[in-house]
Amino acid sequence: MEIKVLGSGCSRCKKALDVVNKVVSDNGIDAQVEYITDIMRVMEYNVLSTPAVVVDGEVRIKGMVPSEGDVRKALGL
Repeated sequence: MEIKVLGSGCSRCKKALDVVNKVVSDNGIDAQVEYITDIMRVMEYNVLSTPAVVVDGEVRIKGMVPSEGDVRKALGL
């Protein structure tokens, strides 16, 4: 599974990354997590508000810091 957290480098985006990493770790998920702050790469996903979470190429969460439950749902757990 490939997970990307898109953001600007702000505290909200870093918090979203922390939540994603915690859910992946706590559930023993075999996933590659990448944090993308390059605005040109973020724009490739047509995301106008960050943070956003992309799972296997599909934007699942955008414009909010997700809860652990939101991330589990986005990952299909």
